[in-house]
Amino acid sequence: MRIVALIPGEVGDQFLFFPTLDGLKQVYPKAQIDVVVPLASKAAYGINPIVHEAIAFDFQARNSLADWGNLLGNLREREYDIAIFPGNDWATSFVLWLAGIPVRVGFELSAGANFYTHRVPKKENQYAAATYYDLLRGLGASHPCPEITVTLPVKDLDWADAERKRLGIGSGGYVAIYGTNEETDNGNFYPVEKWQGIVQDFQQKQPDLPLVLLGDKQNVGFVEVFSRLNPGLKVTTPPDLGKLTAMIAGANLLLCVQSAPMQLAVAVKTYTLALFGATEPKRLLPESNRFVGIKSLSGQMSDIAPQTVLEKIWGG
Repeated sequence: MRIVALIPGEVGDQFLFFPTLDGLKQVYPKAQIDVVVPLASKAAYGINPIVHEAIAFDFQARNSLADWGNLLGNLREREYDIAIFPGNDWATSFVLWLAGIPVRVGFELSAGANFYTHRVPKKENQYAAATYYDLLRGLGASHPCPEITVTLPVKDLDWADAERKRLGIGSGGYVAIYGTNEETDNGNFYPVEKWQGIVQDFQQKQPDLPLVLLGDKQNVGFVEVFSRLNPGLKVTTPPDLGKLTAMIAGANLLLCVQSAPMQLAVAVKTYTLALFGATEPKRLLPESNRFVGIKSLSGQMSDIAPQTVLEKIWGG
């Protein structure tokens, strides 16, 4: 049996779909599972051993007939038995029908619902991973939604060990920080000057606890500015998601904005304090005292006071 899941969205959205992939493997343990995802999101599947192949397709682009034809050809060539699509896109649903995939599962009120063989109610007011997982109810799954999990290769764990030695981090652990660039954050931006207040309070109260600034391709500007203002911070820029995950796994706490690293922290069960703007934390974080979201009262993340964050950290 061959199954394909077509998953629009950024890397963080892919992680939220991981429990659904786990559930598919439980229901169909011998199935080969592929995904169709945006090119920028393919990196997520380097730490997901369930997926056999990640096929690139830009769902948000103004795709030509040739682009749709390539997607249709990929689907037909692989002769899938089941397709799952959590999106709200008429054209993609139509392509699944054209591909002749016998079982097509999606949400019942989506734009392409008429092209599905199995339609599932979409429950918006719950954890997003559980919303995705509900699609498997259309296939008769009865298991509860599993947690997000990832698999880290030994080489990534070894890299993180070497990186901690390079940074001079001992056995006492560290606090990891992940912020975003103002110009590329999609509204999830927390100002440098407010991060500054949080870091200074940490350095006063816990002077021996290292603070590690996490960098990736998405927050280069933030890392440059913030590290220049705080020369005492330790900075790491892991070259891929596996190594970034390994660094997050070794932290005592991750302080972050709503982001893909937040989902990685959930996967490796690192205590996390995440800042949110307009999004409800319960949509993106599981119910657990390990993962705490602070939502802006105004809907603007930048309006969250540093003191509000510090009160959550220190339990004040």
